[in-house]
Amino acid sequence: MEKIANELAEVNTVAIAGHVRPDGDCVGSCMGLYLYLKENYPEIATDVYLELPGEQFSFLSCFEEIKTAYEPGKVYDLLITLDVSDKNRIGVALEGYETAKKRVCIDHHISNRGLGDVNEIRPNASSTCEVLYTLLEEEKVSKVVAEALYTGMVHDTGVFQYSCTSPETMRIAAKLMEKDIPFTKIVEESFYEKTYVQNQILGRCLMESILIMDGKCVIGVVKKKMMDFYHVEPKDLDGIVQQLRVIKGVEVAIFIYEVKPQEFKVSLRSKGKVNVNEVASYFGGGGHVLAAGCTFHGSVYDVMNNLLEIIEKQLPKE
Repeated sequence: MEKIANELAEVNTVAIAGHVRPDGDCVGSCMGLYLYLKENYPEIATDVYLELPGEQFSFLSCFEEIKTAYEPGKVYDLLITLDVSDKNRIGVALEGYETAKKRVCIDHHISNRGLGDVNEIRPNASSTCEVLYTLLEEEKVSKVVAEALYTGMVHDTGVFQYSCTSPETMRIAAKLMEKDIPFTKIVEESFYEKTYVQNQILGRCLMESILIMDGKCVIGVVKKKMMDFYHVEPKDLDGIVQQLRVIKGVEVAIFIYEVKPQEFKVSLRSKGKVNVNEVASYFGGGGHVLAAGCTFHGSVYDVMNNLLEIIEKQLPKE
């Protein structure tokens, strides 16, 4: 795909869809494209579908226009998925994906095999926001679009510290900053700032985490009853796995949280010696070499044992 404009010819209606439990890159790319189309293609009726994102993203322009439920029977000329690596991870717009006349997929997950009739998947990009920026016409990227794209890049690069950050990432970030966006505020309020209960459950998880494999692996678990006690939702657990990962000596961090009895979501982070995408893919998930996730059914001990068996095969012996 050269530019997104090529896919908009003879299109009257567009739906934009992100993945379940949308993170910063998902929200940023979806809202960035939504705002871009609203401003530059007002003749096209455009809707954006996401599970309600966290409050930290509410500063984004038109945040209140996000649709959190799909209108049954509605058919779009074009549906664009952003940051979605697998059909089963499409959020509230799955019906729209099934019925759309044409589908475009824009992503950066190495596990994405192509969800669209047209696919723009770049595993070497830092974020979907980075990929999306290259598909837009630079002179048409406004301040509010730049804010959304910069937000996504900040989140998927860990404020430009992760290994996915490239010179091209920084060049694009600089171009977005030239739009006079409040970049310091975006980083502080959307990435670092946490509510009191978010910090409480983070502290509880860290306190109860366990180090295994001679300190090379750490596991943190949050059960449903703990979430209920602190009155938190899955979106409030963002950042826990990354905090586990920075423990000195740890090569792999595993964060597990309970969705319902006998069902757990798993987030994996690696410092490089373990390809966690391979681990997650083995159990039906996916992601990136250094960051991936999957869903498990069984007891929490089943989850741990199965994951550790695969991870141990990759960890080099001292």
